[in-house]
Amino acid sequence: MNKKNRKLKLGIILLSFVITQFGFSQTGRKVEAFNDGWQFKKGPFPENELIFMQDWDKKWTEVTIPHTWNAKDMQVDYGNFYEGDAYYKKTFLVEESLKDQRLFLKFEGVGQVADFYINGVFVGNHKGGYSAFSFEITKAVNFGKENEFLLKVNNEARKDVIPVNHNLFGVYGGIHRSVWLISTNQVNIDVTDYASNGVYISQELIDNKKVNVSVNVKLSSKLKDIQQINLECKIYNQEGKLVAQKSNPVSVRPQGVHEFTTSFILNKPHLWQGRKDPYLYKVVTTLKDGNNILDEIIQPLGVRKVEVLADKGVFLNGEKYPMYGVCRHQDWWGIGNALEQEHHDTDLDMIMEMGVTTVRLAHYQQSDYFYSKCDSLGLLVWAEVPFVNRVTGEEGANAKLQLKELIRQNYNHPSIYVWGLHNEVYKPHDYTAQLTKEMHDLAKGEDPGRYTVAVNGYGHMEHPVNLNADIQGMNRYYGWYEGKIGDLETWAKGLKADYPEYKIMLTEYGAGGNPNHQTEFIENTWEYWKPFYPETYQTKTHEIQWGIIKNNPNILSSYLWNMFDFCVPKWNNGGIEARNHKGLVTFDRTIKKDAFYWYKANWSQEPILYITERRMVDREKQQTNIKVYSNLGEPRVFLNGIELERPKMGTTEVHYIFENVNLVQGENSVKAVVVKEGKAFEDIIKWNFRSEKTKDFKMKESTKVHAGF
Repeated sequence: MNKKNRKLKLGIILLSFVITQFGFSQTGRKVEAFNDGWQFKKGPFPENELIFMQDWDKKWTEVTIPHTWNAKDMQVDYGNFYEGDAYYKKTFLVEESLKDQRLFLKFEGVGQVADFYINGVFVGNHKGGYSAFSFEITKAVNFGKENEFLLKVNNEARKDVIPVNHNLFGVYGGIHRSVWLISTNQVNIDVTDYASNGVYISQELIDNKKVNVSVNVKLSSKLKDIQQINLECKIYNQEGKLVAQKSNPVSVRPQGVHEFTTSFILNKPHLWQGRKDPYLYKVVTTLKDGNNILDEIIQPLGVRKVEVLADKGVFLNGEKYPMYGVCRHQDWWGIGNALEQEHHDTDLDMIMEMGVTTVRLAHYQQSDYFYSKCDSLGLLVWAEVPFVNRVTGEEGANAKLQLKELIRQNYNHPSIYVWGLHNEVYKPHDYTAQLTKEMHDLAKGEDPGRYTVAVNGYGHMEHPVNLNADIQGMNRYYGWYEGKIGDLETWAKGLKADYPEYKIMLTEYGAGGNPNHQTEFIENTWEYWKPFYPETYQTKTHEIQWGIIKNNPNILSSYLWNMFDFCVPKWNNGGIEARNHKGLVTFDRTIKKDAFYWYKANWSQEPILYITERRMVDREKQQTNIKVYSNLGEPRVFLNGIELERPKMGTTEVHYIFENVNLVQGENSVKAVVVKEGKAFEDIIKWNFRSEKTKDFKMKESTKVHAGF
């Protein structure tokens, strides 16, 4: 199957799941987008609420969801952005024809504390900027009349809601993901179980010949009498063929929520094998009263078993899986986190192009659409909650709530293999360690089939908050925040010697790189607090450190930081305010830095021939090096039409270095050529040389720099 047809097929498969989850089903449940017609008003508001209410009908702005009020101010002005109260309101006619239905409103993401009112009456509250939440509104609305929906939103950092500050990333204020109006019959698959879909699919893979699948369904009824109905579960393969089905009579009372489990054995299952073969079944769960369909939910099933084995690696269905990992922050320049599907698709296109096999979605729950796409693309996913950076002692209940929401809302995604509990949280150590243990226990109770992981920013295993999860992650920034680039080797070998039976992952590494900052004078460490962040140093860091990671299998997986530049509103480094420059792609997604092509050459199956330092146009040394990345074999390189001598090898087999070549005055042409299987590949760049620079030379910020980088 060619790439275009494969992409189309994956899109159709994904759409079949998304349609049923988010609406358009004509089987007893109706789900409608509720994104249009909202009005918005941002504070700050007077302390005297009476004065504010007198001005209530003035100064509203029409907005469409997804929306954030921090798309600009948070991204451009160091430390100066609005955090506080804002209001969204919408007037909506609830049709009289719906009076015999149950109505729900589901918010996919609101940053970060929300209070919801209908017709001036309080309906509910939610704390957490990245998880979905839903309310039943059947009793709150007036059928046949206009109703006012009002959401008060606040994105101030607070001690009892994670993340407790804006230090590592900004919490954008607003309704930044879609809103859905859901109508069901009086008997339904539960809608308000932590905003999950009410269906939980578990599997026990015995061997490649069969798999045990169990489907747990939560049912709710608002009818007075006990309802005798049928619960039907069907499993279809990717080609649409029915491969298993069961129908069981169940009794549903109006008291509480009732759970029912249906079990199957699938013989000779087609396994979900990551990027190589992301095969998806679908599970259709239907409530029936005779031939009348009361409710129906469709969910994906990827049959797979993930094992993390100390000192050996990660195994998918018994095969060692190459863990080529990146971390992803979701926000975009000028858009913030109010993303449409096309933004997620763009990010995933670049992630797939680079050859990535596993993604750490840092540091918070991300869009269900993104997880679903990872299912169909075959990416292994690390999903985590935003318990990051600081500990207050007051966030425990909310951290556990957000973890439960993360797990229940994403339980059925085969791409997810591990739940992340925290990242770089420390003192008070005893409190943090105990809370981490409680979160681990919660995760295992909710989902015993997946791993847990917690991440430390220190490099020693005996740190007091460590070892309270299945996997220990460590963030190491040698050559940036500490030591020299190559010190990663000593650290990795030390862990292997001292902790050979531990499950250890390198969960962040890298360096900043501003494409407008270039120099040939780079060593093995950098002064990260200064405004000059040369891309050439970032490139060198990744060249050396991936070579180390590749040769140290006790690092079971690694996740480079970060796939994309992102907003950090309280930073002012690298020549652009409010920016983390460690991404391999710029914030506006327009420039793929040299390090992007480094990993593409090492990880991707696509042919790659790439000459580095193409933005280092004005050369500082007349005698210089030419570096080429090629996964096609050794390249021939020509400088001004003259072929150079054979290169020396760099840190991996795709890394070719032509040393000590002499540039001419003025323009220089560099050309790389590889012929493989009768096909010619080439790359050409231009350099200028005018005069030698000294070692102390530092390029000033380019006048062409723009914040979009």
